[in-house]
Amino acid sequence: MNRDDLTLESLVMIAHGIARHFGSDCEVCIHDLQADDLEHTICYIINGHVSGRKIGDGASKIVLGTLEALKKGENVSDHLGYRTHTTDGRILKSSTVFLKDETGKYRFILGINHDMTNFINAQSTLASIVENFETAEEDVYGQIPLSVNDLLENLIEQSVRIVGKTPALMTKDEKIKAIKFLQDAGAFLITKSGDKISQFFGISKFTLYSYIEQAKTVDE
Repeated sequence: MNRDDLTLESLVMIAHGIARHFGSDCEVCIHDLQADDLEHTICYIINGHVSGRKIGDGASKIVLGTLEALKKGENVSDHLGYRTHTTDGRILKSSTVFLKDETGKYRFILGINHDMTNFINAQSTLASIVENFETAEEDVYGQIPLSVNDLLENLIEQSVRIVGKTPALMTKDEKIKAIKFLQDAGAFLITKSGDKISQFFGISKFTLYSYIEQAKTVDE
């Protein structure tokens, strides 16, 4: 086995590692820059279904450009994370890595073409969902409770936020406003809620029922 074969063997192992890591939507191919026929530069390929190519197929535009640059004695550099597409319109994230042999000459190209179409479609779908969520009605229902007791406490906290004062500082009308919120939210359907609400607002049960009646006449 000569050193070129050893280099190719190493590249094949790397190609398999990349393809295994990213899955079947990631094509990894190796181009031999010393191929006599530019229509047959691919000497190894994994997941060729991504681009529809196989071993023995030809050079891409970037490979041809590299060969032309090398003929002119120009330096070449890796191209990483650029966008390409297949003949059927699927979008790829591509990288091209140029590799030298032991003499310092460019001998192989490692090409990676990751089909991003499903990711892009998913991103578009998620963006639409998030956009609709961000423009949805404000979170007026508060925290999801673990029990009816938690629910009642959450509703009482919301009633205080609506008024903007603690019960000790609320006027009668403000307490009626808070109690109206609780009534509209169904808080009084919870067993023994009247005891807790009247205690929280520092009023008697009789006063609470009076406020409930008065709350029915309060405009929204």
